Amino acid sequence: MLTKNTRARLAAYPIELKDIMSVEQAERSRGWLSHWDQLNPGPTPLRDLPKLAASLGVTQLSVKDESVRSPLGSFKALGAPIALVRLILRSYPERNFDPLALIEGKYLDLLKDFTVISATDGNHGRALASAARSFGCQCVIVLHANVSQEREAAIAAYGATIVRIAGNYDESVVEAARLAAANHWTVVSDTSYEGYQDIPRDVMQGYGAIAAEIMMQANVAQGEPCPYTHVFLQGGVGGLAAGIVSYFWECFGANRPKFIVVEPVQADCLYQSALLGRPANATGSVDSVMAGLACGETSPLAWRFLEDSVDVFMTISDDDAVTAMHQLAGKQTGDLPVVAGESGAAGLAGLAVLRANASLSEDSGLDATSRVLVINTEGATAPSVYQQLVGESHESVLARQSAWLAL
Repeated sequence: MLTKNTRARLAAYPIELKDIMSVEQAERSRGWLSHWDQLNPGPTPLRDLPKLAASLGVTQLSVKDESVRSPLGSFKALGAPIALVRLILRSYPERNFDPLALIEGKYLDLLKDFTVISATDGNHGRALASAARSFGCQCVIVLHANVSQEREAAIAAYGATIVRIAGNYDESVVEAARLAAANHWTVVSDTSYEGYQDIPRDVMQGYGAIAAEIMMQANVAQGEPCPYTHVFLQGGVGGLAAGIVSYFWECFGANRPKFIVVEPVQADCLYQSALLGRPANATGSVDSVMAGLACGETSPLAWRFLEDSVDVFMTISDDDAVTAMHQLAGKQTGDLPVVAGESGAAGLAGLAVLRANASLSEDSGLDATSRVLVINTEGATAPSVYQQLVGESHESVLARQSAWLAL
């Protein structure tokens, strides 16, 4: 399904949004993150896949590969640590913590009684648990019924206390809020709700580092044309999309690229928000193989950035995502192999769905001259699931990638 957003406009980045998220703050977050030892040094790769681009009938297809951002395996490694740093600085103003020293773990004894909690589908919780351990905090993670034991073990490995519930993601968010209130803990979530915006803003601002790197890697300065005509972004609650959109919108203003947001058909909260013109809930079961996008409620704060900027909202099936995982793995195309998890492949899946339908391509402004950017938001964060879906282990795909790069 696809809907064109009638509220989308080509205009300068609004001042009221710049006061919330800005290029300046994204660059500051990026500078802080460069000191965290859980991130691999340097920017993640920005790859061109010319053969896949040709098969999809576009001029250029670039993939920003967040699977190698850190041992955590996803872009979420950018959001949780920045939110936790800013939370600690706000919570202890009298201690004048140095943010770089905080990130480097120099206040462990002072923070041992500070506890944070979050609900998660996997990647955000893993990133928060890792950051909490690095900074010296305690961490509690609430998992819903559809989070795999494999993902639970990956979070627990960072020392987090795990709480399991029987419901879905949105019910785990409610339980995290209840436990926080009962125990005087602090929720560190990537979704906002009434009275809770500062931390989700900080999470989203961390994601702006991805856009900052793309600008640098594409050798584009502010005031120059955007190298892409279309940017495909994963949905979820809207946080990643808002973080990327805000950066590009501020840089390019009325000359920004077209933004297309992709989410599972059974977790269509952003699609429904576009139809209704306000933050809305999903209409489906929310249970998707794209676990990181299986969210039922739009973040109101994220929606403020998306409602006037995203040109197209669309949904895809689980099968579409799995097909895109295969395409990125490279056996079929001959391009550089890329390990993309279920949610990581969603942007490419959206592009493929649109290019397979002439009417949908026209509605999205896609044609043979289009220059497309997609973001691979995660690697094989659940290795057994990846192997089951792709029919090949992620280690095998990485070996083929190494051989390709050595040519």
